[in-house]
Amino acid sequence: MPASPTLPKSRQRLILAVLLSSSLLIWMDNTILNTAFETLTDPARGLGARPAQLQWATGSYTLVFAALMFTAGALGDRFGHRTVLATGLAAFAGSSVGAAYAGDAGQLIAARAAMGLGSALIMPAAMAILTWTFTGPARATAIGVSSASAGVGLAAGPLLAGVLLDHFWWGSIFLVNVPAVTLTLVGIFTLVPDFRSPAPRPLDPAGPLLSISGLGALAYGLIRAGQVASWSPADVWAPITAGLVLLTAFVLVELRVRQPSFDPRLLARRTFGGGNAAIGLLLFAMTAAGFYSAFYLQGARGFSALEAGLAASPAALGAIAGGPLGIRLARRWSLRPVASTALTTAALAMGTVGLFGLHTPLVWIEIELLVQGLAIGVVIGTVTAALMSTLPLERAGAGSAVTNTVRQTGSVLGIAIGGTIMSITYRRAIEASLHDLPGPARDQARISAEQARHAAAAIDRPGLAHAADDAFIHAMHVGTVWTMLIALSGAAVLVIALRPARKPTDQQIDVLEPTAP
Repeated sequence: MPASPTLPKSRQRLILAVLLSSSLLIWMDNTILNTAFETLTDPARGLGARPAQLQWATGSYTLVFAALMFTAGALGDRFGHRTVLATGLAAFAGSSVGAAYAGDAGQLIAARAAMGLGSALIMPAAMAILTWTFTGPARATAIGVSSASAGVGLAAGPLLAGVLLDHFWWGSIFLVNVPAVTLTLVGIFTLVPDFRSPAPRPLDPAGPLLSISGLGALAYGLIRAGQVASWSPADVWAPITAGLVLLTAFVLVELRVRQPSFDPRLLARRTFGGGNAAIGLLLFAMTAAGFYSAFYLQGARGFSALEAGLAASPAALGAIAGGPLGIRLARRWSLRPVASTALTTAALAMGTVGLFGLHTPLVWIEIELLVQGLAIGVVIGTVTAALMSTLPLERAGAGSAVTNTVRQTGSVLGIAIGGTIMSITYRRAIEASLHDLPGPARDQARISAEQARHAAAAIDRPGLAHAADDAFIHAMHVGTVWTMLIALSGAAVLVIALRPARKPTDQQIDVLEPTAP
């Protein structure tokens, strides 16, 4: 179906509301899981999950999301983006029920992978429908508003999780997706035309097979390093090497395909590739920071789930405000100085966590989260709008899938590498406090600070709990330095990618006047 520029503005706004609810579910679900980490580690109230299992509970979702999203874009071009969006929502709801009733960490990981499949269908389809629905400057504004939905999800997720975890069992945080999906599906079939590309591309089965195998092997090796606290064992470096080889093969195969679902050539363009790389690095840093933040507030500081959700809300509120604010600032001062300054600010805000301890006043934590969230909202809102404005309309599904695949890959690496750095550093820091402990308690305390606290309570050794808190804070400080450096490298990439061209080219981006389809 060709684009319909004559859709009434009232219907366009309703379509945007439906699309926002779709993406809101994805973002909200991520933050809900983070808030439940502490509960899931508890053998009595949760699943007794270990850090590596929690990494996989998050990583399996983002891994499948990243590896299958570009294929979902091609499916939307061929079968209709509304059809793919509705299918993804149904899969997301069904797998949410499976996650809610998981009997152990393995079942939760499998259900989360299935949820990643649903999200992979949802995200590119929603962005493609948005691109078909809006034209001209209204498209940039709509994309900016859509990006702000991430902030709404970040805000609603922890608060909702806190309420649910305080009153119900942990599975309720997933069941909440079912009624939300039902209402969204009604809106989709009532309001959204089934846009599709007039020249659909052939499907690319080799692409997803190589990408998910490569990312899976790479993530396995990185997470395994945290379990054994070393990078040298063969079961660490061998899967990492295999993953890099498979991902290289994936790129080479996609370069040889006439109409690839994931087109690496798009990333070779300085602005599009550099902008995506910068956002991918930002997502890397954000995911790593979010992993230890949940344990800091609930584990080390002793906040309840609801208190932790309220404490983290300034970051989400900042992200909500940052999207529209960034668009306005970019219109006044241009994209490059606004986005690069905001990304640098976000990186430095992440770095200030290195000054936090067990007794840091809450007001300083709130200020850091607010500044970080506001800066991140500015970056994601402006850069997303700019990158999407360069995409041809007929490539909307595949192009947005490339953008989102890069971001989810950053998230996969963030949870794998960030969690592993934390695990290795914690284990080395706690080791000196374990010499006089019984063998089982010593082994349990090495796993994580959460497990050390459980062991301390079981054998009545409060000193062990204090040592675990100190070791965790040290590990968090080390992780903070890495996340800050990763985010700063993203800012440097953005400065280079968005530098003015010597002569007018299609690499120049103007968020005020997007490229006409």
